[in-house]
Amino acid sequence: MGQDDGGASSEEELSTGDGEVQDGQSRGEDRELKDRLLRKFGSHIGTLKLEFSKKKKKGKLPKEARQTLLQWWNVHYKWPYPTEADKIELAKTTGLDQKQINNWFINQRKRHWKPSENMQFSMMENFTGRFLSEE
Repeated sequence: MGQDDGGASSEEELSTGDGEVQDGQSRGEDRELKDRLLRKFGSHIGTLKLEFSKKKKKGKLPKEARQTLLQWWNVHYKWPYPTEADKIELAKTTGLDQKQINNWFINQRKRHWKPSENMQFSMMENFTGRFLSEE
């Protein structure tokens, strides 16, 4: 048993020694790899940074686009769900893509639309309209 303990401790000492050497080598290899990657892809890094910053950019849509979407919203406030044709038309007039339009309507409905109340008014108008036309 005494020999096993001695063997284990000498292996541990060796492995720690190896680890330090490997760390030194791996740091050098890391630096070398980084340099090679920078030489190969360095010119693309700026472009990629720009792309990522565009995607992360949060902010308001252009004022004219928001006004156009709000005009549509105000006309269709009782049921503010644009059809696919509406979305295509809105994309053309605003210069936004359909994902932006979809997101704008999702956010607008969450923030400013109470479907239960609006649907009640809409239902009441339908009924009163029907009663009036029957008389």
